[in-house]
Amino acid sequence: MKMAEAPAYRVPYVNFPAQFESARTEIMAAVEGVFSRGEFVGGGGIIAALEAKIAAFCGAAHAIALNSGTDALILAMRGLGIGAGDEVITPPNSFVASAAAIIATGATPLFADVQDDQNIDPGAIEDAITPRTRAIMPVHLTGRVADMDAINAIAERHGLAVVEDAAQAFGSRYRGRSAGGLGSVGCFSAHPLKNLNAAGDAGFVVTDDAEVANRIRLLRNHGLIDRNTVVEWGTVSRLDGIQAAVLLSRLERLDSVIARRRATAEIYRNAITSNAIFMAPCRDYEFNTFHTFVIQTDNRDRLAAHLSKCGVETAIHYPIPIHLQPAAQALGYERGRFPVTERQAERILSLPIHQDLSEDDIQHVADSVNAFRFGT
Repeated sequence: MKMAEAPAYRVPYVNFPAQFESARTEIMAAVEGVFSRGEFVGGGGIIAALEAKIAAFCGAAHAIALNSGTDALILAMRGLGIGAGDEVITPPNSFVASAAAIIATGATPLFADVQDDQNIDPGAIEDAITPRTRAIMPVHLTGRVADMDAINAIAERHGLAVVEDAAQAFGSRYRGRSAGGLGSVGCFSAHPLKNLNAAGDAGFVVTDDAEVANRIRLLRNHGLIDRNTVVEWGTVSRLDGIQAAVLLSRLERLDSVIARRRATAEIYRNAITSNAIFMAPCRDYEFNTFHTFVIQTDNRDRLAAHLSKCGVETAIHYPIPIHLQPAAQALGYERGRFPVTERQAERILSLPIHQDLSEDDIQHVADSVNAFRFGT
């Protein structure tokens, strides 16, 4: 049996070794500094330094560093007083952490369908509100900020909090304002796959509400107000000093990382010519940081197989909507309830867009897409 030949050209979906080599000196110096100072847990000054820079970047009064984006969502909602008996509206096409965080607070997720750009449909939000709804959780999927003017207007009319799931959108802007600083609280992930990425799990919350910020700080450290006094049952969600050091270092390069991703997206838009491919357009008031570059096509699975043969790695974010996951059965949503989300789940494909792609890599991806015979 003849073995399949390996592609002559390979474009990885992510390239962590290349990312490290481009910043080896800074990263190693940052880690060595943590060890030399012993700022491992709690982080001391390095955590405060990171929080100050994150807050300034997002235009928020407060930033609270945590150990994951999921904890950012959970503690942000707890800080807002959301819990058992409450409902939070969110889209069903996100990573499962969005809905799982709502469940973890004791609240119930209510799903609302999305628009062509994969972000939550404000009209669907309005239809989903019940007397028990306490908050709206828009997800800025792919790095594109949701329609926050419409969402905030709905929230104001109904007296709801807005919890931005900005896990994929650090550095993104909407009408000149930063993602995360557009609602009641903004929640970020700094997972290794994100544009601003740690060397493991990390996250943070930003807010202008001092009371909410102080409660999140309390909850992240067992509810301790000093070493011996617990005033509220909390958890352990302190950001490690090493991760803070890595993030501080990578903040220095973030503008160039985002610029590279945006440039790659623009090349794809111009170079991919098939009318069988849908690429959500960028509006003038949006600044998309392209955590992912997602195309949509009816030939998704065949195209992915073709690209693999061409040496191009792809991904799908996400093939099974949250309301159709086995864990979500008790929520009572059936197939067909969210037609746009379900249709997109069959059509979406993420192309490589990391900042370490060369011009040849990008062109190879576009050429490989264009070489595919759609509809045959």
